Amino acid sequence: MKFRFLPLLLIYVLTSSFTLNTAVTEPLEDKIVSSEEADIETLYQIFVEKNTNMPQLESFSNAIKGYKKLKAQGKIENETLTIIDFSLSSNAKRLWVLDMVNNNVLFNTVVAHGRNTGVEFATRFSNKNNSNQSSLGFYITDNTYYGKNGLSMFLDGQEKGINDNARKRYVVFHGAKYANPDFVKRNGRLGRSLGCPAVPTAVNKAIINTIKNKSCLFIYHPNQEYLNKSNLLS
Repeated sequence: MKFRFLPLLLIYVLTSSFTLNTAVTEPLEDKIVSSEEADIETLYQIFVEKNTNMPQLESFSNAIKGYKKLKAQGKIENETLTIIDFSLSSNAKRLWVLDMVNNNVLFNTVVAHGRNTGVEFATRFSNKNNSNQSSLGFYITDNTYYGKNGLSMFLDGQEKGINDNARKRYVVFHGAKYANPDFVKRNGRLGRSLGCPAVPTAVNKAIINTIKNKSCLFIYHPNQEYLNKSNLLS
């Protein structure tokens, strides 16, 4: 009689073992995601300990994810990372230039958005010609030129359908009088561009000479359509 119950006993033991293992085993994909997020948070803390002014963790985290992918693709030669957080008021210093080698904040200043993107706050974004709106996402900086706004820098959008028309639209990085802090004092908000990220004339040249020639620039906003569409953040 006792031998009749042996197969049932084996089935029970094997089933219990399988259930236990599946209950405590974390999927590999979740482990990878958790590890990446932990690494980013560690890097953020390193920056925070060395610098007084830092972007919020959310914009920083998204910027680092895209930066790593672009670097792995060999597109980054200048290891600075520029983060523009368009979730903040245009009156705030919402642009940061980070030295990714020494973990230092090199610049922190105000930056203008497009005139059809919003008034004080940026709310609407476009990749279309003549929209006069800003485009979100990741860019690679290129060479410089002198135009009506003085020293300016070309930007190459890296996200198809999101900002890849930057060159055609002439969305470039430049300085502008309406992007100076005294404009805020007179008008209650920073001035607006035709879609370009424009910075104060006092720091324009220094920033451009620091980030030109294949560095990463990221324009962030918690816009759900962008976050869902971006391949660099997926």
